[in-house]
Amino acid sequence: MWSGPRNISTTLMRSWGARPDTHVCDEPLYAYYLLRSGAPHPGRDEVIARNETDWRRVAAWLTGPVPEGKRVFYQKHMAKHLLPDVGRDWLDRLSHAFLIREPAAMLASFAKVVPDPSLEDTGLPLQCELFERMAERTGRAPPVIDSRDVLDDPAGVLSRLCAALGVPYTDAMLSWPPGRRATDGVWAPHWYAAVEASTGFGTPGKRPERAPAGMERLYEECLPWYERLAAHRLRA
Repeated sequence: MWSGPRNISTTLMRSWGARPDTHVCDEPLYAYYLLRSGAPHPGRDEVIARNETDWRRVAAWLTGPVPEGKRVFYQKHMAKHLLPDVGRDWLDRLSHAFLIREPAAMLASFAKVVPDPSLEDTGLPLQCELFERMAERTGRAPPVIDSRDVLDDPAGVLSRLCAALGVPYTDAMLSWPPGRRATDGVWAPHWYAAVEASTGFGTPGKRPERAPAGMERLYEECLPWYERLAAHRLRA
């Protein structure tokens, strides 16, 4: 699942982690991204020290046997972590889906934690690159879901996502116990307070009518990338 920031990606990881047949992993390329990019994220040194920083080893694990003997391996990725020097051939051994969010809402949330984000920080160009790669390889559009649609009707959208991925849907995906998970990244204390308190999908907030002040230009840059993906999004 390739996501941008502030797109309910961790909530969706909780949803898949609630399935008895599924093992989840949390941003396995994050340490590599931090090491190569130098991005000053909270907990940067700990993330690098405690996680694999060789993307080749990460790719080998992601395409190997599903951990714990489970049937499904749900991999939560931030698209921007797939830097240009990461090979792409290993991706063809996986099934791919894309999680997006309307840019005005995404930027309003993102601005609270990153004061001056760039288009690359949103991950949208890389999401489109991957979407087009998979569509060309398989001859059909891979599934795209919008965070707003998921919050409006979790069961409806998730059942369509599961169908598109060839995985049986279960209502177990709609609720989970609160708390941290062993599969959460070591960065959880910096980012996951709301998710740790959750027991299911929340209600969608009010949709912003415009981009945050000072982000109007970035909003205009994001919009065509978002619309390319949103044209294929699954609705309940």
